[in-house]
Order: sequence, then C-alpha cells, then structure tokens
Amino acid sequence: MSWDWNLAGHVVSPLLSGLKYTLGATVLGYLLALALGLVWAILRRSPNIVVNQVVRWVVEFIRSTPLLVQLAFLFYALPEAGFQFSPFWTGVIGLGTHYSTYISEVYRAGIEDVPRGQWEACTALNLPRRRVWFGVVLPQAVRKVIPTLGNYLIALFKDTPLLLVITVPEMMSRATTEAGKAADYLEPLTMAAAIFVIVSVLSSVLIRRLEGRYATH
Repeated sequence: MSWDWNLAGHVVSPLLSGLKYTLGATVLGYLLALALGLVWAILRRSPNIVVNQVVRWVVEFIRSTPLLVQLAFLFYALPEAGFQFSPFWTGVIGLGTHYSTYISEVYRAGIEDVPRGQWEACTALNLPRRRVWFGVVLPQAVRKVIPTLGNYLIALFKDTPLLLVITVPEMMSRATTEAGKAADYLEPLTMAAAIFVIVSVLSSVLIRRLEGRYATH
C-alpha cells in the first residue's frame, strides 16, 4: 500500500465541492434543531398533561430511532404518502428534527436553572407570557448552555456523511465516487477525514471563544 499524492491532490476539488453541501446541511439543520428544540422544550412545560405527554413520547421516539433509519424513511417512504422533498432538504429536515430532540433537553436544563425568583418577579410584574420567555427566561437559559449547544453543532456536522444514503452529493459521497473511479479508497477517504478534522477543530475553537464571551456558569 502506497500513498498517491497525485490522486490526493486530484480529489481535493471534488471534496471541497461536496463540503458546500455538508456545511449547508449542517448550518440549516442546526438552525432547524435550535428552533424545533425550543418548541419541544416549551411544550414540555405545558400544564396541559396531554400536550406534555404527547411531546414527551414524540421526543423519546425520535431519540430512540437511529438517524440513518429516519433519513431513509423521509426519503424513500414518506413520498408514498405524498410528501416529497429534494435529497438536500430531506437531509436538512432529518438532521434538524433528530438533533432537536437532544437540544430540547439542553434547553430544558438551562430553563430549569433559571432562578425561581426570576419567574416570581415576572408574575409579580404581570408580564405577558411571550415577554417572560423571550425577554427574561431564554436569554438567561441559553447563555448557560452555550457549550453544550456548540458540542451538538459539531456532532451534527460529523453525522452529515449519513446523507450519502439519500443521495446528497456531500463530501463523503464525493469521496466514495472518486475512490470508485480510481479503484483506490485510501487517498479519497483520508483526505475527506482530514477536512472533517480541520473543520471540526476550527469550529471547536470558535465555539470556545463564543463560550468565553457569552456563556455563564
């Protein structure tokens, strides 16, 4: 087994082309996860026991099902029910929905850590529910959980190779395509792994800086 520098250099361009899909799915999926996770977290605090329990079991079902199975279901089975999206948007929905269930627990931990006095003060001032959540509680809760939210962003990024199964031309897909053409998997897969490491490390550094600036402990 020997390293082919020519092949390694040749696959860089296709891999970077696939990286655009990887990063796009990561960012959009993460934004969806943040928004949907907040919805789950707030609904879990509903005094309505039916809403509370339905959301609880939906979240547990999604968390207990492999992401790969969920992606395959969304792409191959859901169209039979009349719901069909492009491979890329199916990937975004799958990633975002899956990770929203984990992020909802992060939000819940942050919300529960907000001092009880803050809630009591809002009640005493008769603040509207919307202002209580978005003006008082969530700004404090999110600052407390920035490190964990950042870790889930990196985790989501590292799960994007699963989009290969629904034909998204992301980086892993490009790597296997180039490997098949060259009948050599060492260089394409190694270069793909190296790019994943570089992006993950840079993301981790940025998240740590964000944590140092905004997070509270």
